[in-house]
This record gives sequence, C-alpha cells and structure tokens, in this order.
Amino acid sequence: MSWFRKPKTPLSGEERRDLPSDVFDKCGGCGEILYREKLAQNHYVCPSCGHHFRIGAERYVRLLSDEGSFHETEASLRSADPLEFTDLKPYRDRLRAAETKTGRGDAVITGRATLDGIGVALGVMDFSFIGGSMGSVVGEKIARLGRLALEEERPLILVSASGGARMMEGIYSLMQMAKTSAVLARLHEAGLPFISILTHPTTGGVTASFAMLGDLNLAEPGALVGFAGPRVIEETIKQELPDDFQTAEFLLEHGMVDRVVDRRQLRDELARLLRHLFVHDGAGFTG
Repeated sequence: MSWFRKPKTPLSGEERRDLPSDVFDKCGGCGEILYREKLAQNHYVCPSCGHHFRIGAERYVRLLSDEGSFHETEASLRSADPLEFTDLKPYRDRLRAAETKTGRGDAVITGRATLDGIGVALGVMDFSFIGGSMGSVVGEKIARLGRLALEEERPLILVSASGGARMMEGIYSLMQMAKTSAVLARLHEAGLPFISILTHPTTGGVTASFAMLGDLNLAEPGALVGFAGPRVIEETIKQELPDDFQTAEFLLEHGMVDRVVDRRQLRDELARLLRHLFVHDGAGFTG
C-alpha cells in the first residue's frame, strides 16, 4: 500500500523562509520545525529530541509558582552608574535600552510565592537584560530575598541564567559575589534549604558565587555551566577539552551538580525535594 503514502521531503530553503516566524520555531537541537503553540504547551522543550529552548524569567515564575501566588519584591531598585562607564556607548544608555526591552529594572525578578502549597522565596534571572549580568542591583535583590527567606523561614529557590559579573560596574559588581554568598551562609546556619537551578547559560561570577552554593544544585539538560569559556581554558592548560565539556551532563558525571532535571518535571521535582528536606507544619518549616 506504499503508493497511497505521500513521502516526506525536507523543506527547501525558500519554503523555510516562508514559514511565519510567529507560528513556527526551528529546534536548535535536531532542526525540527515546531508549531509554537504546541511548543509552549510542552514548556518549550522539543518533543523530538528534548532540546530545551531558552525561556524568559516570567515563564519560570509561572512554572515554579502556584497560580496567583507570586508577589514581586524590590521591583523599584535600579542600577546607578558609579564609574560613569562608557565603551561603545554609555552604560546609562545600555540600562535604559535594557529596561525598555524587558519592561523591568534589572536582570533578576524576586518575590514570595507558593510552590505546590509550600511557601518559598523565588528569584529568577533574566538573560535578556544585558546578558543576565550581575551588577549591584542583582546582588542586592538576591541578598534581600535571602534575608526575606530567613525572616519568614522560607526555602530559597534561585534560577540562574547569566553571562557573569557586569563589567560596567567593575569592583561594585564583583562585591556582589561575596554579598550573596554571605547571605547563603546564614541560610545554611539557620537550616533553611537553598535550591539552585542552573539554566543555559550560567557562567562567570554567578557560577563562581551563589549559583553553585545550593544545598541542591539542579541543572536543565544541555545547559552550559562554567566560569571561563572553553577556548580560554584550552589556551591556559594547553589541552583539548571533551566535546561535552561544561554541559550539565558533564558536570553531573563529575559531581558538580546533583541532578539534571527536564523542565517538564522541574516543578514536581522541586516540590518532592522540598517536602523531603523539610516538614511543612502549616506556619513555616521545621527541619
């Protein structure tokens, strides 16, 4: 009966160009052309190969919080320009352009939420705001979120997506590594869990500080996680690196992350881990 079947032929370059950009997306893993609405229903994970598309901070907030439970904190904080920095254009202009593009004041959203009924302090980085770089506002918002978790006895969840420290703020940016790490040490002393979620990419000073300090470090499949880039490392150590170097799977194999979790299972996995770490008593958490 094969003569009744129409053979599938790959789309030509011209046909691909005619696909409406607001209806279809091309998978970066297998090249499959995917219907965007179906892709959104699948949390932007390719159903054919499992490739995880990069998604915005708001989507992570919706994914990891019960409907209507997220209440943003510190939304009014804005970065200054203490060094009056200019490269190709002034830093102030970059900040204005990023705020116009994203509709928010800096590269992280923080707030209170519940996840499957569990009260949490949730922070999500936004890569579209100057590459998710950590400047003084990002560090301050994460530190304040950590203090909120301490005061209200909430577990802390941070979703990282970052190119690292924000060079336009120089030493002010590097100071945020110590500031955020100090708050996490206080959470550890208080017995409050911190779960770090590493998405693509998580690099530089963010990896070198809070992103790798979780009581549990989870990563999305295929996420690039590292400090310096592979080229810099190869030139430094004069050795060829494996093809999968700095991927989430490579880090799991070498003990740098605790689990690689598909985005479609992330919410349920977090709820299970939080219930395992802590017993909810109706008013807060007790170890």
